[in-house]
This record gives sequence, structure tokens and C-alpha cells, in this order.
Amino acid sequence: MRLLYFVLLLCFHASTTLLAQERSPIQIFSPKDYGAESQNWAISQSSEKYIYVANNKGLLEYNGAEWALYLSPNKTILRSVNVIDSLIYTGSYRDFGYWKRNNLGKLEYASLSDELNLTFFEDEEIWNIINVNDFILFQSLKRIYIYNKKLGNYAIINSDSTIYKMFKVNESIYFQSVKDGVYEIVNGSSKLVSKDAVVQENLLVNIFNHQGKLLFQTEDYGFFILNENKLESWDISANDKIYNNRIYSSIQLKDNSFILGSISNGIFHIDANGNLLSQIDQSHGLGNNTVLSVFEDVENNIWLGLENGVNCINIKSPYKIFNDDNGNIGAVNASILYDDFLYLGTNQGLFYKKYGTNNDFKKVEGTQGATWCLTEINNTLFCGHNSGTFVIKNNKARKVADVIGTWSIKPIEGANNLLLQGNYTGLYVLEHVNGIWQLRNKIEGFDASTRYFEFFNDHEIFVSHEYKGVFKIDVDKALTKTLHITEETTINKGLKTSLIKYKDKILYSEKKGVFAYQPSIQKFVKDTILSALFKEQEFTSGKLVNDTKTNKLWAFSEYGLNYLTPGKLSNTPTINKISLPAFVRNDVSGYENISYLKDHKYLYGTSHGYIVIDTHLFQDKPYQININTISNSTYDDGYTTLLHNKHEFGKFKNNENNIKFSYNIPEYKRYLVAEYQYKLDGIYDKWSTWSTNSSVLFENLPYGNYKFSVRARLGNHLSENTASYSFNIERPWYLSNIAIICYFLLVLIFSLFMHMLYTRYYKKQRLKILLAKERELELKELENKQQLMRFNNDNLRQDIENKNRELSISTMSLIKKNEFLNSLKNDLQKITDVKNIKQVIKVIDRNLNNADDWNVFQEAFNNADKDFLKKIKALHLQLTSNDLRLCAYLRLNLSSKEIAPLLNISPRSVEVKRYRLRKKMDLPHESSLTDYILEI
Repeated sequence: MRLLYFVLLLCFHASTTLLAQERSPIQIFSPKDYGAESQNWAISQSSEKYIYVANNKGLLEYNGAEWALYLSPNKTILRSVNVIDSLIYTGSYRDFGYWKRNNLGKLEYASLSDELNLTFFEDEEIWNIINVNDFILFQSLKRIYIYNKKLGNYAIINSDSTIYKMFKVNESIYFQSVKDGVYEIVNGSSKLVSKDAVVQENLLVNIFNHQGKLLFQTEDYGFFILNENKLESWDISANDKIYNNRIYSSIQLKDNSFILGSISNGIFHIDANGNLLSQIDQSHGLGNNTVLSVFEDVENNIWLGLENGVNCINIKSPYKIFNDDNGNIGAVNASILYDDFLYLGTNQGLFYKKYGTNNDFKKVEGTQGATWCLTEINNTLFCGHNSGTFVIKNNKARKVADVIGTWSIKPIEGANNLLLQGNYTGLYVLEHVNGIWQLRNKIEGFDASTRYFEFFNDHEIFVSHEYKGVFKIDVDKALTKTLHITEETTINKGLKTSLIKYKDKILYSEKKGVFAYQPSIQKFVKDTILSALFKEQEFTSGKLVNDTKTNKLWAFSEYGLNYLTPGKLSNTPTINKISLPAFVRNDVSGYENISYLKDHKYLYGTSHGYIVIDTHLFQDKPYQININTISNSTYDDGYTTLLHNKHEFGKFKNNENNIKFSYNIPEYKRYLVAEYQYKLDGIYDKWSTWSTNSSVLFENLPYGNYKFSVRARLGNHLSENTASYSFNIERPWYLSNIAIICYFLLVLIFSLFMHMLYTRYYKKQRLKILLAKERELELKELENKQQLMRFNNDNLRQDIENKNRELSISTMSLIKKNEFLNSLKNDLQKITDVKNIKQVIKVIDRNLNNADDWNVFQEAFNNADKDFLKKIKALHLQLTSNDLRLCAYLRLNLSSKEIAPLLNISPRSVEVKRYRLRKKMDLPHESSLTDYILEI
């Protein structure tokens, strides 16, 4: 049990040691990123530095900005790829051939096996492609095809057993025939190299040239050296790791070290002497543990074709990454190299390890909680901590100030035994007494949190508070109390601001720039040189770090780290930029920190670990920018890819005026982010702002000639060239030459037409002048006639009014008369004793029914309302004279009570007559009889 426990403990220690290693940056491309399937079998690179990958779905092309997929021509898996000269050769199921770029910039496939009329075996696939001089060799598991590029013919090498792999060593070609041996191809034939039991019983991964001898690598049992026709095991320290780790792919790098890709444990990097340099698997940032192919590009980046995705490892990168994936350390707020130990102050405590080793970090006991600063003063390491101030010695912590929250600790000029520290609750003084540092006192009168502070002279202290602003505090000589506090109103307060001393200058930095305190005017004034450390539009934090060891002033922006160094030939300092964008740095925003280690290396703390930056590895090399595709569209049609050769002048129709350009720099460094700037002469003649977008779309461009230009920068360096493309957008049809001629003819015709019109107009004007007087006379005659007509109309109107008046008088008279006679008749009928009363009643009846009254009324009515009786008779032929008489009375809008005396009947009888009249006229029930008669 104890032995088992010891083995488990040893394994755990080994795993934690690997977890603590610093690794090169890795770019991970998933199937979603490149738009194809997961497995990737081979990788190659063109002279343009484009990367090509043989994928299950087809050929992948990556230019540093975007991926393109070319589907497999026979819809099978691509197993191999090799760029030879300007052609991309690929092998798949029962087919091999090459891809060639057409004039439009797209790859087109040509089947070489079809051209050679080859007949393949059943289920034969091309697993490997190698070129030697004028020959290209295509290897399947059953035979090797040797194609002569110059002559265009081929030869075939057959094998009695399976050909597992084919290898190129210098200019020689070897292959392993399973359970048989290793052969070399000489003059188109196979020659046995070794039938050793090692190669008969084991599958080979690769064959290398090692110190002038052949080095055979097996899948499971490491390396063997061919020495006098015998294979001897290469006894190296890495054997403990690579034994029993099945290796599927490998490569010898240009520095003679080896990358071994395993089936289940990622990659192993061993040097030329067989020492394990590192192991990188999925737990250390690799995309997948199964490595199907390995490739080194021209800039020493290691490309891995994985079971699930493609990875690029920047093995020569100036950056080394330590990621605390398990959260054991936390966000790094401060770091320092002290006594050959690397200390990390994090939000979880203070950690240390021996510098330059892959040992696991250990926590300094008693430092649980946030560590804010690590400062070396007079060979003593101070730790500012959430729980107070510590002195670190021999990896142990001793608390010297039990005051909560120590932000920073600084020496006091002229007082070597005193230190000033800023805490959550103000300023405190530390004193060195009898060889021990201890808290002496608090400076009374200032209780605000003091994260940033600097001595200006022996009695003035500047303090910056993100919420309250910047204060200048006058203190007494004994540093016990404040005498006066002055708020600086000439600068803006805000979050992520800072205050430091650099070369005896008090500097305050915020979004608008860096401001230096001018004692002569007692104000902060913007320093134009230092303000160039970051741009306002790229501002992420105003934190500045003064590295006293290397005399650098560091600043942090959205796209990188900037540092100031003294000028070499003048007093003007130089600003240098390190391309390390914020989105890959994983900053602890507002708590950015960087410290010098040694040998030009710096440690930059991140939210889950740190990045080691080796400034000596940054190279000033030329970069070329390329325009990849030029596409145009109308709103009706979708985009068409690369409508024109980018090397020719472009001519586009007027409705094809939405032009899209895509461009790139074939650069594959993880933290080297390309930025682009463009202009379009002819409409946008000024350079655009820098952007990481690798394409731009110009919509609705007017007709005319244009020249598109684009350039790039990586860090401080501009691309060597400015890529450009000239093109023309045709004028619309209504502005073409034919249209302009038509417009000219139309104008000419219009002018002639207008001349004719004006001639006619002036002739008419003469006629108008001649006829003016005649018109005046006619107008006068018309006026006289109109006046006469007015007189006649007035007379007629007066006659009508008189007749209406007569009709009204006549009608009322008749009504009154008949009412009187009826009344008299009624009275007489009541008398019974008077003789001859009946004779009088007859006389009255005769006068009541006198037809002359009606005739008089009818004549007056016809005078007032001519033709009414004729009209109503024409409309209703069945009407009697009594009906017409009733209609006339209704036309006068008389009521039944008023009509009754005129007809010498009762009002009820009038209603009966009205009812009968409605029936004769066939009026609807809801229609009014009176309204109908009045409307006629």
C-alpha cells in the first residue's frame, strides 16, 4: 500500500509539474472555423505561405485571414497533400492529381491519374505524396506511382505486402513493406535496406538522418539507429515518455529537434539529443490529443492535423504562456524575480517556484487572500497584501504591518530607515528598527484609499483616487499629520487612471493622455510625447508601469503593449509596440502589471496566469499584403466570387457597383494581429482608420475610375508593399455617348420647336393688338347686353314675386271666405224656427263650391309655379282634377286643416284624400307625400 501511495504521489507530482510549464502560443481551428469535417490527414504550404490541409471533405486553404474549402473532386476523403512548385497535389480514393489557380484566383482540379489512364486496385487510396528532383511519388498501401514531370510518363513499384509508409531522407526515398523490411527506391526499383526484426515486427512512423546515419522511429518502441545493417535502440532520456505512447506522425524540425504526434497524448517535443523539451496535450491547450499529421512551415510554426481540427503552435514565438486552467493560482496582480525565485502575487495569495524550472508553484504560508504589490527595496522583498504588509525571506512571510489592505510601498528619499505605504484607509509609515521593519504611524488627516501616490518633495505627496480625483498633500517633516490638502482641478478624474513618478516627473494618465506636473505653474499639462503611449480610441487602462531595472515606461492599449525607451541619437524617447491585443491578453483590467525577469524577458500577469515576453525574439521582417478576391454584386444577384483577374484593369457595368475586396497577410503568429488600412481614390481619397477586418465592401459606387489601395501593419511594422487594384464603373445608359448624342438632338429639335412657337407667338401678339379694340367694343356691347339682361331679370323677378304675393293673398282670401261661410252655415243650421233657412244654406253651399274661386286660384298658381300641374299630370296620368287641386295645395305646403276649407270638407276627409293620392302615385310607405310634391 505504501508503495502504491508513493507511485500515485509521484504521478501526481509529475502531472502538476507539467501543469506548471510555460508553453508556446497555440491557435486552434475547429471544423466550425474552417467549414469542413473534423479529420485532417496532411498539411503543406505554398510559396505564398498559404497553408493547405487534406481534409475528409476536401482541400482546405488558409491565408492567415480566412479559410476556403474546395470540395473533393470525387467526393471522397483527401488523404495527402503536397505543394510542388505552383501546383497543389492531392491524393484520394482511387485518384490523384493537382490543383491550379485560374485567372480569377480560384483553384481548379485536374486528375493526373485520369490523364495517365491508370487502373487502380479495389479500395486503393493515395496516402503520401513526395517529390524528388523531377519526380513525384504517390504512395498507396499497395504500390508506389512514380510520375516524371518533364516526360509526363510514369512507373510503378509493387510490393508483395502492404506498403505502410513512404519516407524522404535527404534526396533518397524509403518505404516500409509490412512484415518484410525497409526498401530504398533506386533508379525506379526497390532495393532492400534492412530486414531487421525491428522493422518486420513494428510499424515505422518516420525515418530521419541523424548524424549521418538513418534513424528509424517506430510507433510504440521509440527510435532505432541503423548501424552496419543492424538496428540499435537509441537510448535517450525521452524514452520513458514515448515508450508505450503510440506515435502516429512525426517530423524533424529545421533545428534538428523532433515533434512526435501521438494517438492519445498530444505531441512530444524532444531535442536532437533525445531530451524531452515539452509535452503538449489537450490539458495544456491543444485542440485534440490525436495527431494525424505534423508540418513545419517556413516561419517554424508547427501545424498539426488532428482527429478534430487543425492547430498551429508558434514554437519560435517570443511569447510563452502559463495558464492556470485549474484555478489553483488565480489572477496575477504582481510578479517579481527575487533570489532566483519567481514570485506571483494573485487574488488568492503569494506563490513561488524556482525560476527556469517546470516545477509547480507553491503558496507562501499565511498569504491567503489578494496580493496587491511585490516590491524589492534595499534587497528586501515587501509584499502588499489585503491583510497587511509582509517581508518575504526564504519563501516565508513575516507580517510587519497589521493594517488592512496595503496597495503599494515606496522608499522615502533621504530616509533609508523609513518607507511610505498606501492602504485602504490612507498613508502609513514603516520604520526599520534593530534590523526589523515595523509599522511606525499613520499620517493623520487623510483617510481615503491610497492606491497611487508619489513623493514630490520631502513634504508634499501626490495621491490619486479614481472616484475623488488627485490631491496634493502637505505633511509635516516628521510624516505624522497632514497640514494642507489641495485638490487638482486641471485634470479629469475617473476609473482606470493612475499616477506614477518617471524620471523625477509626476505623471497622471487617463483616457485623454498622459499629463505631467509643472511645478512652475503648479498644474498638470499634457505631455504630447508620453501621450503617444496609447490612443484615445484604443484606451483600455491608464495604468503605467515604471520598470526601473530596464528604464522602460510601460503602457497598455487595446491592440498591444507599448513601452518608452530613451532615444539613441537624441533626447526624444522612442515608443515601441508589442502586438498583444487585449482580447488575447485576458487582462485584469485596471490591474495590469509587467515585471522584468532576465535575458530580455518580461512577465505579464493575466486573469488566469501569465505571459512571458522575450523582446529579443521579436524580428523585424518584411510583410507582404495580398488582395485575395474581388467580388461585385447587384442587389438582385448574390455575390459572385472573383469576377475579375486582380492583375488586370477591372471594367464593371453600372449596376455592378457593389465592390467587395478581401485581403490578407499570410502570418500565423497567435498574438501578432494584422491591422489593415485602405483608401479608394476617386471617392475616398484618405486612408481609413486601422481595422482588423480583412475585407471591405463599397456599396452603390457612382460611375468613374477608381483605384483601391490597402496596406497593413503588424505591431510597429508596416507591410513592405501597398496592394492596389484599378477599375472602372461604366456610366449608366442614360449617360452613355449614344444617350448624350440623343440628348443633343433632342435639345436641337426642342430649340427649333421653341423658335417656331415664339414666331407664332409674336404673330399672334400682332393679331391680338389689332383685335384689342374690337374686343373692347365687343366687351362694351356685352356689358350693355348684360345690363339690359339684369334689368329684364329684375323685372321678371319682381313679376314673380308679385304673382307669388297675389297667389298667397288669393289663397288666404279663399280660405278665409270659405271658413267664414262654413262658420255661417253651421250657425244657421243651428236655428230651427226661422223660415226659409234652407234657402240661405243653399246659397252658402253654392258660394263654397264656386268653380270660379278655383279658376282664379289656378291662374294665380300657374303664374307662380308654371307647368307644375302639367308635370305631375305627365308623371301620374291617373290623377283627376280634384287630385290635381289637392296637389296644388300641397305644393303650397298647406296643412290638412288649411286645405279643408278650400275643398269644403273636413280635415279628416283631407287625410283620406291624401292617402288615396299616395296610392295613385304608388309612393312607398316611408316616403313623404308633401316632400315628393315639393321636389317635382
